[in-house]
Amino acid sequence: MPLPSPTSQRVALVIQYLGTHFHGWQRQPQHRSVQADIEDTLAEIVQHPVTLHGAGRTDSGVHAAAQVAHFDVESPIPAHRWASVLNARLPQDILIRGSALVPSDWHARFSATWRRYRYTLYTDPCPNLFLRPYSWHYYYQPLDVQRMQAALDPLIGRHHLAAFHRAGSSRPHSWVDVHEATCVQRPTVEAKDSSPLIQIEVQASGFLYGMMRLLVGLLVQVGRGLRSPDSFTELWQAERRDQVKYSAPAKGLCLLRVGYPDFPFSPDVWFDTFPHLMMSSVPSEYCWNPAS
Repeated sequence: MPLPSPTSQRVALVIQYLGTHFHGWQRQPQHRSVQADIEDTLAEIVQHPVTLHGAGRTDSGVHAAAQVAHFDVESPIPAHRWASVLNARLPQDILIRGSALVPSDWHARFSATWRRYRYTLYTDPCPNLFLRPYSWHYYYQPLDVQRMQAALDPLIGRHHLAAFHRAGSSRPHSWVDVHEATCVQRPTVEAKDSSPLIQIEVQASGFLYGMMRLLVGLLVQVGRGLRSPDSFTELWQAERRDQVKYSAPAKGLCLLRVGYPDFPFSPDVWFDTFPHLMMSSVPSEYCWNPAS
């Protein structure tokens, strides 16, 4: 049976990837990237170069639960079939959750109205191999979640966040509209007390280069009691980038999702695809103490 003739189409993708072995989203000449892996796979299928446009550029080592991208192609493959076609060829650390046809003026980056990131800290003295790829094992001392939340509250709104803007970005300004910023301690499986997992989530119109990791690095100082919530606020309001000296490890950061006014995917494809990590409470006498 002959294939239907190729038709021009713009295809949107919802993409998951484990950032551990990638040098970020964007194609780079000497390093592996998510964009390059998918573009090269597309080129193998259609036999010519294809450009993939992402909603945002994640850094080296950062994960994504629902990154969004689009590409233009002339192909007889229906838009909704591209997910399965790509998944059959992509490496194991990339997965396409869904594909769909979008209008020719729809753009993964410029049509997006918000992005949401989650940073996970694991604060138990006991190391855990299964949490290591997705969290910062911060066992040095307890962190005060309420103080950390108090420091985050003033971030809501439109602010110039140059203090959390790493050098090397082509973005001409540091203005960000922050919609939501939360710091919560996940309950244990038994729901008797709080677990050693702390999750920091920020939703904003866009994110500056290195913003989340710099923000978390400074926020941990608040949780440790080394800096007050007011001092945290005063620092970024004064744009004291020189005082933000530590960037949290990339492996604890995940791009959760991207929002659009008109999105062709159902919520089960993109809305909450990164599982909340849960722990069982363990008596402290059974745990290794790094200070001993």
